[in-house]
Amino acid sequence: MSILDLSLSELAAQIKAREISPVDVTEASLARIAEVDPHVTAFVTVTADLARQQAAQAADEIAAGRYRGPLHGIPYAAKDLYDTAGIRTTSSSQVRADHIPATDAAAVSQLREAGMILVGKTETHEFAYGALTPQAGNPWDPSRTPGGSSGGSGAAVAAGAVHVALGTDTGGSIRIPAAVCGTVGLKPTYGRTSRFGIAPLSWALDHAGPLTRNVIDSALVLDAMTGYDRRDPASVDLARAGHEAGSLAEAAGASGAGAGASVAGLRVGVPRNFFTENVQPEVLQAHQATLELLAGLGAELVEVEIPYADAIIPTEWAILIAEASAYHLQTMRERPELFTEEVRTFNEAGELIPAVDYITAQRMRTLMQDAWREMFESIDVLVAPTVAATAFERSNPRVTWADGSTEEGTPAYVRLSAPGNLTGLPVLQVPNSFTADGLPTGVQIIGRPFAESTILTVGLVLEANTDVVGRTAPVLDADAQPVAGQEGRL
Repeated sequence: MSILDLSLSELAAQIKAREISPVDVTEASLARIAEVDPHVTAFVTVTADLARQQAAQAADEIAAGRYRGPLHGIPYAAKDLYDTAGIRTTSSSQVRADHIPATDAAAVSQLREAGMILVGKTETHEFAYGALTPQAGNPWDPSRTPGGSSGGSGAAVAAGAVHVALGTDTGGSIRIPAAVCGTVGLKPTYGRTSRFGIAPLSWALDHAGPLTRNVIDSALVLDAMTGYDRRDPASVDLARAGHEAGSLAEAAGASGAGAGASVAGLRVGVPRNFFTENVQPEVLQAHQATLELLAGLGAELVEVEIPYADAIIPTEWAILIAEASAYHLQTMRERPELFTEEVRTFNEAGELIPAVDYITAQRMRTLMQDAWREMFESIDVLVAPTVAATAFERSNPRVTWADGSTEEGTPAYVRLSAPGNLTGLPVLQVPNSFTADGLPTGVQIIGRPFAESTILTVGLVLEANTDVVGRTAPVLDADAQPVAGQEGRL
């Protein structure tokens, strides 16, 4: 058994007790990357030298009694949208092939302060502009997509290379790869985490958060990432605004895998519309089983109607592509050939969005936020499928529905996750099943503004009452054989 097979909490306890060194954990992570990354290509850059330096520093600090907390000495990876001082940050694009930032993104600085060790930068759909990450593979089946845009982060965690990887979420880009790779993914409330130093896709919709192996891991990382940052105009000073500002891990009652967590009396919203339309049968079956589990544990199921359902996707895309084109305007004028054809086409389309349509979409977004706030007066959380389909074939990322209609991969994935971005509400994706083909499915738990502790509590209960959360994939090679050293992994 590898030390990487331990949970983050187990590792943290042994690191604190000096039974395991951060140096050993880091070397195990780097070795695992070397084993599996040729098959899943999750990483743009592996920062081995920096990781070893940070691991040695963490070991020295802990030996001297300067233990910083449960993330001290734990390796992590960052999506290659996050600036890392002195380390190439490409956004998986030729536009930034040689971009070396002078400063760290806010989240990178915060995790360094918590004592975490950066082992590498992960692949993203170019500039986060898509939900497939075509250059990467899914550890459960490398011929399939890991989702996106944080596909490299999802693949890195699912393959067991790291316990934590940072992602961003504009239309579901944390939750989508978490769902199709079988990991936990947490999109916080808009404004809880700073986006300073992260290449934007859409200023109105971007969120920064973690992908992790277990629910408690997400709480611990989000604790470290939470904090007011005046460099991000959307950042919220939680204490001043009267919102929860304490430890999310403690608030969720997490002293282990769900210990102390309960859903008894919790009102769980069950959507009558939108989230159940054009969804694969096995995904719906897994979702129904999750609802039945929660009801059996004392939750009250409450049917709700999703407001403005027909306007959700048009509103998402009108805002996203207009703002993305504004960000990329100068490069499109000077070096458009550096973009992939897909992203260049999106940028061209965004320039054609009339200002009236963009403003109308922003007004509709406000109406949706008000309507969802009213809907949440009768429920505590909303539980829905995270994505409509499991991991697509990389060679043919599309789905055919029962009525004969087809849907491209990115729209199919974004469709169910977009409400979380338009409303800005916190959302936790948790694995809830595997299909007959061995592919993960997931459920998303949506909460009220800044009620991350509530959705984490529900996630902890699901983790404690299933055997799905926390698995790592037995990465297979091109001949469908386990990569050397991975035989027998679950």
